[in-house]
Amino acid sequence: MVKRCTWVSDSPSMQDYHDEEWGRPEHNPQKLFELLSLETYQAGLSWQTVLNKRAAFKTAFYDYDLAKVAAMTPADIERLLTNAAIIRNRRKLEATVANAQAILTWDDPADFASWLWAFVDGQPIRHTIHSMADLPATTDLSKQVARELKKKGFKFVGPATVYSFLEAAGLINDHELSCDWAPEKQ
Repeated sequence: MVKRCTWVSDSPSMQDYHDEEWGRPEHNPQKLFELLSLETYQAGLSWQTVLNKRAAFKTAFYDYDLAKVAAMTPADIERLLTNAAIIRNRRKLEATVANAQAILTWDDPADFASWLWAFVDGQPIRHTIHSMADLPATTDLSKQVARELKKKGFKFVGPATVYSFLEAAGLINDHELSCDWAPEKQ
């Protein structure tokens, strides 16, 4: 019998996300952008809600093509606010565009992915997670990354959102010890 983290529901989309994506080290800037965007959409909502709308978001944001998203205009945001298939929060939609622009106008010697992974010296941080009660909402790392992202022009990137993003992108591995995807079992 498959053992997953206890936060995973019986939903096939939630199980697929856990089994195929969550906590796996990601270095592709476009994919990192998508994961960050999804985390910003989730703020205040359930993860299942975001997963249910993921395909519509991919369509709305050109499969997270950085150049196309960065070129979106206020008129595009107004159009998206009428799209019932996505989460229609103006600040979250505007943040997606601003964050694509921040990545495309990156002024750091390291590219976005390398810069991000430098916070963990290129290796995922492994926390000892016995149950969901052990999962922090934020850490000093997520606070530091959030602060630095904001300096670079990113929006909607508070420490809790950033912590979830770091987990999703595999910089932090918080699979529960009982989970078949815990590094100790792979």
